[in-house]
Amino acid sequence: MADVTGRILALLTTLQSGRSFTGEELAARLDISPRTLRRDVERLRGYGYPVSTRPGPGGHYRLVAGAAMPPLVFDDDEAVATLLGLAALAVGGDAEGGSVEEAATRAYGKVDQYLPARLRHRVARLRESLESTAVPGPATAARDLSTLADAVRRRRIVAFDYRGRTGEVSSRRVEPHRQIHHRRRWYLLAWDVDKEDWRLFRTDRVTDLRVTHGVHGPRPLPADTAADYLRRGLDRDRTRVVLTVDAPSAAVADAFAEHDAEFEALDDARTRVAVMTDTWEWLLPPLAFLAAGVTVHEPDAIREALRGFGARLRGGDAMVR
Repeated sequence: MADVTGRILALLTTLQSGRSFTGEELAARLDISPRTLRRDVERLRGYGYPVSTRPGPGGHYRLVAGAAMPPLVFDDDEAVATLLGLAALAVGGDAEGGSVEEAATRAYGKVDQYLPARLRHRVARLRESLESTAVPGPATAARDLSTLADAVRRRRIVAFDYRGRTGEVSSRRVEPHRQIHHRRRWYLLAWDVDKEDWRLFRTDRVTDLRVTHGVHGPRPLPADTAADYLRRGLDRDRTRVVLTVDAPSAAVADAFAEHDAEFEALDDARTRVAVMTDTWEWLLPPLAFLAAGVTVHEPDAIREALRGFGARLRGGDAMVR
Protein backbone atom coordinates (compact mmCIF):
# COMPACT_ATOMS: atom_id res chain seq x y z
CA MET A 1 0.00 0.00 0.00
CA ALA A 2 2.85 2.39 0.81
CA ASP A 3 4.30 1.79 -2.67
CA VAL A 4 0.93 2.52 -4.26
CA THR A 5 0.51 5.74 -2.25
CA GLY A 6 3.99 6.94 -3.12
CA ARG A 7 3.40 6.14 -6.78
CA ILE A 8 0.11 8.04 -6.86
CA LEU A 9 1.65 11.08 -5.19
CA ALA A 10 4.56 11.03 -7.65
CA LEU A 11 2.14 10.78 -10.58
CA LEU A 12 0.01 13.62 -9.23
CA THR A 13 3.03 15.86 -8.61
CA THR A 14 4.18 15.28 -12.19
CA LEU A 15 0.77 16.02 -13.71
CA GLN A 16 0.33 19.16 -11.59
CA SER A 17 3.11 20.79 -13.60
CA GLY A 18 0.33 21.66 -16.07
CA ARG A 19 1.87 20.12 -19.18
CA SER A 20 0.84 17.05 -21.17
CA PHE A 21 2.75 13.77 -20.97
CA THR A 22 2.69 10.72 -23.20
CA GLY A 23 2.15 7.38 -21.56
CA GLU A 24 5.73 6.42 -22.37
CA GLU A 25 7.07 9.56 -20.67
CA LEU A 26 5.07 8.99 -17.49
CA ALA A 27 5.91 5.30 -17.30
CA ALA A 28 9.62 6.07 -17.71
CA ARG A 29 9.57 8.90 -15.13
CA LEU A 30 7.80 6.75 -12.54
CA ASP A 31 9.57 3.51 -13.50
CA ILE A 32 6.32 1.60 -13.90
CA SER A 33 4.66 -0.39 -16.65
CA PRO A 34 2.03 1.14 -18.99
CA ARG A 35 -0.58 -1.13 -17.39
CA THR A 36 0.26 0.13 -13.89
CA LEU A 37 0.16 3.71 -15.18
CA ARG A 38 -3.38 3.21 -16.51
CA ARG A 39 -4.51 1.80 -13.15
CA ASP A 40 -2.94 4.70 -11.26
CA VAL A 41 -4.60 7.25 -13.54
CA GLU A 42 -7.95 5.61 -12.81
CA ARG A 43 -7.20 5.84 -9.08
CA LEU A 44 -6.52 9.57 -9.42
CA ARG A 45 -9.83 10.02 -11.22
CA GLY A 46 -11.54 8.15 -8.42
CA TYR A 47 -10.01 10.59 -5.91
CA GLY A 48 -11.53 13.52 -7.80
CA TYR A 49 -8.62 14.59 -9.99
CA PRO A 50 -9.80 15.13 -13.60
CA VAL A 51 -7.13 13.50 -15.77
CA SER A 52 -7.84 13.75 -19.49
CA THR A 53 -6.57 11.17 -21.94
CA ARG A 54 -6.03 11.41 -25.67
CA PRO A 55 -5.42 7.96 -27.20
CA GLY A 56 -3.55 7.11 -30.39
CA PRO A 57 -0.61 8.88 -32.06
CA GLY A 58 0.11 12.13 -30.29
CA GLY A 59 -1.87 10.91 -27.30
CA HIS A 60 -1.21 12.19 -23.81
CA TYR A 61 -2.30 12.43 -20.20
CA ARG A 62 -3.07 15.81 -18.68
CA LEU A 63 -4.54 17.13 -15.43
CA VAL A 64 -7.32 19.56 -16.32
CA ALA A 65 -9.46 21.95 -14.32
CA GLY A 66 -12.41 20.26 -12.67
CA ALA A 67 -15.69 21.38 -11.16
CA ALA A 68 -14.34 21.00 -7.62
CA MET A 69 -10.96 21.53 -6.03
CA PRO A 70 -9.52 18.27 -4.71
CA PRO A 71 -6.77 18.29 -2.08
CA LEU A 72 -3.57 19.82 -3.40
CA VAL A 73 -0.23 18.08 -3.23
CA PHE A 74 2.54 20.53 -2.35
CA ASP A 75 6.09 19.81 -1.41
CA ASP A 76 7.47 21.85 1.48
CA ASP A 77 8.92 24.68 -0.60
CA GLU A 78 5.76 24.99 -2.72
CA ALA A 79 3.62 25.30 0.40
CA VAL A 80 5.83 28.07 1.78
CA ALA A 81 5.89 29.88 -1.57
CA THR A 82 2.09 29.68 -1.86
CA LEU A 83 1.56 31.20 1.58
CA LEU A 84 4.12 33.96 1.00
CA GLY A 85 2.60 34.75 -2.39
CA LEU A 86 -0.87 35.13 -0.89
CA ALA A 87 0.50 37.28 1.91
CA ALA A 88 2.24 39.59 -0.56
CA LEU A 89 -0.86 39.88 -2.74
CA ALA A 90 -3.13 40.49 0.25
CA VAL A 91 -1.29 43.69 1.18
CA GLY A 92 -1.04 44.95 -2.40
CA GLY A 93 -4.10 47.20 -2.19
CA ASP A 94 -7.34 47.99 -0.39
CA ALA A 95 -9.02 44.73 0.60
CA GLU A 96 -12.49 45.66 -0.62
CA GLY A 97 -15.17 43.05 -1.17
CA GLY A 98 -14.64 41.27 -4.48
CA SER A 99 -11.08 42.54 -4.91
CA VAL A 100 -8.19 40.21 -5.67
CA GLU A 101 -6.54 41.49 -2.48
CA GLU A 102 -9.57 40.53 -0.39
CA ALA A 103 -9.70 37.11 -2.06
CA ALA A 104 -6.02 36.59 -1.26
CA THR A 105 -6.70 37.50 2.38
CA ARG A 106 -9.45 34.89 2.60
CA ALA A 107 -7.35 32.25 0.86
CA TYR A 108 -4.41 33.05 3.13
CA GLY A 109 -6.53 32.20 6.15
CA LYS A 110 -7.63 28.78 4.96
CA VAL A 111 -4.93 27.49 2.64
CA ASP A 112 -4.05 24.79 5.16
CA GLN A 113 -7.39 23.08 4.49
CA TYR A 114 -6.05 22.03 1.09
CA LEU A 115 -2.60 20.93 2.22
CA PRO A 116 -1.45 17.43 3.10
CA ALA A 117 -1.49 16.78 6.83
CA ARG A 118 2.30 16.48 6.99
CA LEU A 119 2.66 20.13 5.87
CA ARG A 120 -0.12 21.77 7.87
CA HIS A 121 1.92 22.25 11.04
CA ARG A 122 4.78 23.89 9.13
CA VAL A 123 2.49 26.24 7.23
CA ALA A 124 0.56 27.05 10.41
CA ARG A 125 3.80 28.03 12.17
CA LEU A 126 4.82 30.19 9.22
CA ARG A 127 1.44 31.94 9.18
CA GLU A 128 1.59 32.61 12.92
CA SER A 129 5.09 34.08 12.64
CA LEU A 130 4.49 36.24 9.56
CA GLU A 131 3.33 39.84 9.43
CA SER A 132 3.14 42.01 6.29
CA THR A 133 2.95 45.77 6.21
CA ALA A 134 0.00 47.33 4.42
CA VAL A 135 0.88 48.89 1.07
CA PRO A 136 -1.39 51.71 -0.16
CA GLY A 137 -2.89 50.93 -3.53
CA PRO A 138 -6.18 50.70 -5.40
CA ALA A 139 -8.32 47.59 -5.13
CA THR A 140 -8.73 45.55 -8.31
CA ALA A 141 -11.72 43.27 -8.84
CA ALA A 142 -10.72 39.61 -9.03
CA ARG A 143 -13.68 38.99 -11.34
CA ASP A 144 -12.41 41.61 -13.81
CA LEU A 145 -8.97 40.01 -13.94
CA SER A 146 -10.54 36.63 -14.58
CA THR A 147 -12.92 38.01 -17.23
CA LEU A 148 -10.08 39.73 -19.06
CA ALA A 149 -7.92 36.60 -18.92
CA ASP A 150 -10.71 34.59 -20.53
CA ALA A 151 -11.23 37.27 -23.18
CA VAL A 152 -7.51 37.29 -23.99
CA ARG A 153 -7.48 33.54 -24.47
CA ARG A 154 -10.67 33.47 -26.57
CA ARG A 155 -9.75 36.63 -28.51
CA ARG A 156 -13.01 38.31 -27.61
CA ILE A 157 -13.55 42.06 -27.81
CA VAL A 158 -14.53 43.63 -24.49
CA ALA A 159 -16.32 46.88 -23.67
CA PHE A 160 -16.12 48.95 -20.51
CA ASP A 161 -16.30 52.44 -19.03
CA TYR A 162 -12.91 53.91 -18.18
CA ARG A 163 -12.05 56.68 -15.75
CA GLY A 164 -8.97 58.61 -16.87
CA ARG A 165 -6.36 60.34 -14.74
CA THR A 166 -8.36 63.57 -14.57
CA GLY A 167 -11.59 61.77 -13.68
CA GLU A 168 -13.33 61.89 -17.06
CA VAL A 169 -15.20 58.72 -18.03
CA SER A 170 -15.21 57.31 -21.56
CA SER A 171 -16.66 54.18 -23.16
CA ARG A 172 -14.12 51.84 -24.74
CA ARG A 173 -14.18 48.80 -27.01
CA VAL A 174 -10.84 46.99 -27.09
CA GLU A 175 -9.06 43.80 -28.07
CA PRO A 176 -7.40 42.66 -24.80
CA HIS A 177 -3.95 41.11 -25.27
CA ARG A 178 -2.02 41.11 -21.98
CA GLN A 179 -2.47 41.82 -18.27
CA ILE A 180 0.50 43.27 -16.38
CA HIS A 181 1.19 43.54 -12.65
CA HIS A 182 3.65 46.36 -12.05
CA ARG A 183 4.41 48.18 -8.78
CA ARG A 184 1.18 47.20 -7.02
CA ARG A 185 -0.98 48.12 -10.03
CA TRP A 186 -2.78 45.96 -12.58
CA TYR A 187 -2.75 47.09 -16.21
CA LEU A 188 -4.38 45.93 -19.44
CA LEU A 189 -2.59 46.23 -22.78
CA ALA A 190 -5.21 46.34 -25.51
CA TRP A 191 -5.87 47.49 -29.04
CA ASP A 192 -8.48 50.26 -28.95
CA VAL A 193 -10.93 49.41 -31.72
CA ASP A 194 -12.27 52.95 -32.15
CA LYS A 195 -8.93 54.78 -31.86
CA GLU A 196 -7.13 52.11 -33.92
CA ASP A 197 -4.09 52.17 -31.67
CA TRP A 198 -2.55 50.43 -28.67
CA ARG A 199 -3.62 51.65 -25.24
CA LEU A 200 -2.78 50.86 -21.62
CA PHE A 201 -5.57 50.85 -19.02
CA ARG A 202 -5.40 50.72 -15.23
CA THR A 203 -7.67 47.81 -14.39
CA ASP A 204 -8.85 49.42 -11.14
CA ARG A 205 -10.31 52.27 -13.24
CA VAL A 206 -12.40 49.90 -15.37
CA THR A 207 -16.14 49.61 -14.62
CA ASP A 208 -19.07 47.83 -16.25
CA LEU A 209 -16.75 45.33 -17.95
CA ARG A 210 -18.53 43.08 -20.44
CA VAL A 211 -17.46 40.60 -23.09
CA THR A 212 -19.02 41.19 -26.49
CA HIS A 213 -19.75 38.71 -29.26
CA GLY A 214 -17.04 40.27 -31.39
CA VAL A 215 -13.82 38.34 -31.99
CA HIS A 216 -10.44 39.46 -33.30
CA GLY A 217 -7.41 37.88 -34.86
CA PRO A 218 -3.84 37.76 -33.58
CA ARG A 219 -1.94 41.02 -33.48
CA PRO A 220 1.81 41.48 -32.89
CA LEU A 221 2.57 43.34 -29.68
CA PRO A 222 4.02 46.86 -29.98
CA ALA A 223 7.12 45.85 -27.97
CA ASP A 224 9.10 42.75 -27.09
CA THR A 225 6.83 42.29 -24.07
CA ALA A 226 3.78 44.01 -22.67
CA ALA A 227 5.81 44.95 -19.58
CA ASP A 228 8.37 46.70 -21.80
CA TYR A 229 5.60 48.70 -23.46
CA LEU A 230 4.15 49.65 -20.07
CA ARG A 231 7.50 50.83 -18.73
CA ARG A 232 8.12 52.80 -21.90
CA GLY A 233 4.80 54.59 -21.40
CA LEU A 234 5.36 55.26 -17.71
CA ASP A 235 8.86 56.58 -18.42
CA ARG A 236 7.80 58.74 -21.37
CA ASP A 237 8.28 62.02 -19.49
CA ARG A 238 11.23 60.87 -17.39
CA THR A 239 14.97 61.20 -17.91
CA ARG A 240 17.25 58.18 -18.25
CA VAL A 241 20.33 58.51 -16.06
CA VAL A 242 23.29 56.14 -16.32
CA LEU A 243 25.78 56.05 -13.47
CA THR A 244 28.32 53.83 -11.80
CA VAL A 245 28.17 53.43 -8.02
CA ASP A 246 31.16 52.18 -6.04
CA ALA A 247 29.11 49.64 -4.10
CA PRO A 248 28.01 45.99 -4.53
CA SER A 249 24.98 45.38 -6.75
CA ALA A 250 22.82 44.02 -3.89
CA ALA A 251 23.29 47.19 -1.86
CA VAL A 252 22.64 49.42 -4.87
CA ALA A 253 19.49 47.53 -5.86
CA ASP A 254 18.21 47.83 -2.30
CA ALA A 255 18.81 51.59 -2.24
CA PHE A 256 17.03 52.06 -5.58
CA ALA A 257 14.18 49.65 -4.73
CA GLU A 258 11.49 52.30 -5.30
CA HIS A 259 12.93 53.44 -8.64
CA ASP A 260 12.49 52.07 -12.14
CA ALA A 261 16.08 50.96 -12.59
CA GLU A 262 18.27 48.28 -14.17
CA PHE A 263 21.49 47.05 -12.59
CA GLU A 264 24.70 45.51 -13.89
CA ALA A 265 27.43 44.27 -11.55
CA LEU A 266 30.75 45.43 -13.02
CA ASP A 267 32.67 43.64 -10.27
CA ASP A 268 32.22 42.86 -6.58
CA ALA A 269 32.44 46.55 -5.62
CA ARG A 270 31.00 48.51 -8.58
CA THR A 271 27.54 48.60 -10.13
CA ARG A 272 26.27 50.22 -13.31
CA VAL A 273 22.76 51.67 -12.90
CA ALA A 274 20.33 52.91 -15.55
CA VAL A 275 17.48 54.67 -13.77
CA MET A 276 14.45 56.62 -14.98
CA THR A 277 13.74 59.71 -12.91
CA ASP A 278 11.46 62.74 -12.98
CA THR A 279 14.12 65.14 -11.66
CA TRP A 280 17.69 64.83 -10.44
CA GLU A 281 16.56 65.42 -6.85
CA TRP A 282 14.99 61.94 -6.74
CA LEU A 283 18.49 60.46 -7.05
CA LEU A 284 19.68 62.04 -3.81
CA PRO A 285 18.03 59.74 -1.22
CA PRO A 286 19.36 56.42 -2.59
CA LEU A 287 22.81 57.88 -3.25
CA ALA A 288 22.90 59.37 0.24
CA PHE A 289 22.05 56.03 1.84
CA LEU A 290 24.76 54.28 -0.15
CA ALA A 291 27.49 56.74 0.95
CA ALA A 292 29.60 55.64 -2.02
CA GLY A 293 31.44 57.26 -4.88
CA VAL A 294 29.38 57.97 -7.99
CA THR A 295 30.27 58.50 -11.63
CA VAL A 296 27.46 59.97 -13.75
CA HIS A 297 27.85 58.98 -17.40
CA GLU A 298 24.76 60.63 -18.87
CA PRO A 299 23.06 62.98 -19.33
CA ASP A 300 25.31 66.01 -18.88
CA ALA A 301 22.54 68.10 -17.28
CA ILE A 302 22.04 65.60 -14.46
CA ARG A 303 25.79 65.31 -13.87
CA GLU A 304 26.15 69.09 -13.60
CA ALA A 305 23.15 69.38 -11.29
CA LEU A 306 24.54 66.74 -8.91
CA ARG A 307 28.01 68.26 -9.08
CA GLY A 308 26.59 71.64 -8.19
CA PHE A 309 24.63 70.18 -5.29
CA GLY A 310 27.73 68.44 -3.99
CA ALA A 311 29.70 71.64 -4.24
CA ARG A 312 27.13 73.48 -2.15
CA LEU A 313 27.26 70.79 0.54
CA ARG A 314 31.05 70.64 0.67
CA GLY A 315 31.66 74.34 0.38
CA GLY A 316 33.03 74.12 -3.15
CA ASP A 317 34.41 70.55 -3.45
CA ALA A 318 32.40 68.41 -5.82
CA MET A 319 31.35 64.98 -4.57
CA VAL A 320 30.34 63.76 -8.04
CA ARG A 321 32.99 63.06 -10.68
